[in-house]
Amino acid sequence: MSDINRVVLAYSGGLDTSVILKWLQDVYQCEVVTFTADLGQGEELEPARQKALMAGIKPDNIFIEDLREEFVRDFVFPMFRANAIYEGEYLLGTSIARPLIAKRQIEIAVATHADAVSHGATGKGNDQVRFELGAYALKPDIKIICTVAAMGFIVTGEDAVLCRTTWHSRRNEARHEIAVFDGRQSAAYFLRRRRVGRPME
Repeated sequence: MSDINRVVLAYSGGLDTSVILKWLQDVYQCEVVTFTADLGQGEELEPARQKALMAGIKPDNIFIEDLREEFVRDFVFPMFRANAIYEGEYLLGTSIARPLIAKRQIEIAVATHADAVSHGATGKGNDQVRFELGAYALKPDIKIICTVAAMGFIVTGEDAVLCRTTWHSRRNEARHEIAVFDGRQSAAYFLRRRRVGRPME
């Protein structure tokens, strides 16, 4: 794993990507660059910056990019014109954003001379494919760290505002406390090893 010196993480600031951020630092011992795409989520953006800073990310390595106009112009409008509805009923809102996020993530990887990119897609749906094929299409030699598969963890629990998650690194059994805030009551989350072949839930 020593060939990875810098990785760009598609970072929402939520529980999954906050755990992934610390895991990348611990297991790969590499510099992590966080990238948060602003697609219109508003107040969620500044907490993502603060959580990245709390995790030890340098301010110059925190990218929060306003992609709203490009998203609507180049992705949402063409999707509407094509009447792109999955299985006749599901509008492709979240999924249509993934190729744009992958595009900007690769641009940041090139600009920061990163060796790899990473994401928090679970593999349960198609997001992993959207992120990874988008990245490989734009930069075929990029390394992709599919953290959920590599970590072998399941995240369970209730929606939370403030929770502390403790997890063990397979490498050195280090314990990490990761705070997640969203303004509601607290709930416990925990991580446990995933059985082979079982998707993250």
